[in-house]
Amino acid sequence: MERKGTHRPVPRGHSEEITVNGEAEPVIVKLGVWISNTKSRRDRLDTAQLDALSALGMDWAKASA
Repeated sequence: MERKGTHRPVPRGHSEEITVNGEAEPVIVKLGVWISNTKSRRDRLDTAQLDALSALGMDWAKASA
């Protein structure tokens, strides 16, 4: 199953296990919750933050004309 793609929504309950530099144990990141919260609060993000998210493929972060 393909996991990546800009047109694949991340379910709110999705988590990722990542290894942080220097740490022995991996960390669980609630990616779905983070994306959902960030998207719903995008009006509080500055232009640089929105540009960075847009560059990562988050279409909802693009400035509306």
